[in-house]
Amino acid sequence: MNSQLPSYGATFDAWRLGAPNEWAAYTRHAFVQGLGDGTLPRAAFVHYLVQDYVFLVHFSRAWSLGVVKSETLAEMKTCASTVDALVNHEMALHVKTCAAEGISEAELFAATEATENIAYTRYVMDAGLQGDFLDLMAALMPCVMGYGEIGLSLAAQAETSPYRDWINTYADPEYQAVCTNAGAMLDGAVAHRLGAKPQNSPRWAQLQARFTKATALEVGFWQMGLDGAS
Repeated sequence: MNSQLPSYGATFDAWRLGAPNEWAAYTRHAFVQGLGDGTLPRAAFVHYLVQDYVFLVHFSRAWSLGVVKSETLAEMKTCASTVDALVNHEMALHVKTCAAEGISEAELFAATEATENIAYTRYVMDAGLQGDFLDLMAALMPCVMGYGEIGLSLAAQAETSPYRDWINTYADPEYQAVCTNAGAMLDGAVAHRLGAKPQNSPRWAQLQARFTKATALEVGFWQMGLDGAS
């Protein structure tokens, strides 16, 4: 895997730096390694995809909540475009791959949620419902940026991996632009609410804690997928 970390904005970079153990466990998980070298059992991948489809349904709702919580037009535009990307594009990859395994879109939508899925998605929604826009973003960003980082780190192996379509989806310049744009929006949102030196704000530690917890829940999600092979 490529050890060079992409930068998706000052705020995200600081949050990632503030959760080194959780971030490493997330982006270097055995599930991720298996995607890259092709050793991940197909049953684990399909189990993950089904659960990730359900996850994306809730994730889309959370980004929709971002529109409600927005205070600027730029924030609204980013949240709205992210919902479109999730609902009309990213979910299509899951549908296509699962169709090849004999799983229909209707079955995906009706799939029973794993406990790890419920824990993660409800945590994100609670962050948005209980907190403000920044609370919601802190809970959402590990997924958005983490997949971008993982996609880039695995890109060199994509040619020989049976999971190259998944890898290429997140290594693709179009998805990388999603991460960059989200990071720029996040930086603007933080400056708008916390000023030019946000890390001096009493809120910073709370936001870091939300980000770190969401990252830990991503680790649990990978493990849920890996356990699906047994």
